[in-house]
Amino acid sequence: MGKLTDPRQIRRMILLCAAVYFTSYISRINFGALILEIVRAEGYSKPAVSLAVTVSFVTYGAGQLVSGWLGDRIDPRRLIFAGLLGAAGTNLLIPLCPGPGTMAAVWGVNGFLQAMLWPPLVRIMTELFTEEVYRRASVRVSWGSSFGTIAVYLAAPLCILWSGWRSMFFAASAICAAAAFVWLLCAGKAEACPARGRSLRAEPKPPRREKPDSRRLPAGMLALLLGIMAAIVCQGALRDGVTTWMPSFIAETYRLGNTVSILTGVVLPVFSIVCFQLALWLYDRKVQNELLIAGFIFFAGVLCAVCLRLTASYQAALSIALSAALTGCMHGVNLMLICMIPPHFAGYGNVSTISGLLNACTYIGSALSAWGAAFLAEHFGWNAVLTAWAAAALLGAALCLSLARRWESLRVK
Repeated sequence: MGKLTDPRQIRRMILLCAAVYFTSYISRINFGALILEIVRAEGYSKPAVSLAVTVSFVTYGAGQLVSGWLGDRIDPRRLIFAGLLGAAGTNLLIPLCPGPGTMAAVWGVNGFLQAMLWPPLVRIMTELFTEEVYRRASVRVSWGSSFGTIAVYLAAPLCILWSGWRSMFFAASAICAAAAFVWLLCAGKAEACPARGRSLRAEPKPPRREKPDSRRLPAGMLALLLGIMAAIVCQGALRDGVTTWMPSFIAETYRLGNTVSILTGVVLPVFSIVCFQLALWLYDRKVQNELLIAGFIFFAGVLCAVCLRLTASYQAALSIALSAALTGCMHGVNLMLICMIPPHFAGYGNVSTISGLLNACTYIGSALSAWGAAFLAEHFGWNAVLTAWAAAALLGAALCLSLARRWESLRVK
């Protein structure tokens, strides 16, 4: 397979992919960051407004399956362009919605369109980068989510103070539209991605008999994937659940204003960048087993969640730091399970499909957490939410550590 070898081309492609992921985040998590203000300004109930986030997680997860399947069969660059342009349209429509029901419908469409981005990006990076460059690129591209989160939680209070919550969606729409055409211009200079099983770069087609059957994985691997998917559900519930609800938890527990509480969300991605680097260092230098590393990081998340539960209501700064550490741990788990596992299936020609399948499980957890946290907080208080987060981290650690040895023996080298 042809790989990029020019360092400048590699850097440009990594930067372009990171910019796409950054844009995806600022146009996808902005609704969650503004829930408190929408509830206050419009007089809607918290469960009614949070329904839009839940629906978005569901459609994003379902869209991952569709995007993954399509990304192995058609030009992934077109999928990414369509996803960005569509997200620009849905972000433009949200401020015009007359009520939370309409918001939920529009934001559900946004979730599906946003799903057209990640699986095609994974396929593009797998095709164009060597294994070593892919690992480094995965971290750099994942930084896009961290910087996107920082941008959202910095911009949201400013938009609220400047002209209200609606301006945040108008800005995200404009950025999405610009990013779509930048992507089309820059990525389109390379030749179009070919059909399934072929490289992105021109090269002689290998004999068909040398290819593994892309539709049949070993039976043991299929069973193992089910366990990995369950662990990813736990990761999604924690990563997006804490990110979405931490500002509400801080506001209601410590009686802080909405803008100040939203601003605390800036701390979360700082820890995630550290955890990305730590997870990659462990993988490169110590243990080349994705599930073993994910299990260790999950266990660190258990400690953070337990400490958060035990110290809740003592001091806002401590709660924010522990919440940030917990989400950072889940970003490290995400790097191992979502970014590092799919390339092992490149020989089967279904990298995008596996990526979409695994990432869909993240958003099953996200949807459960978006609705479940609101329900628990409303009926049982925030201590019940914190206990559920600790339980999810413990379950994820148990799954990963119990499956690590089997993954070592069955994974596609």
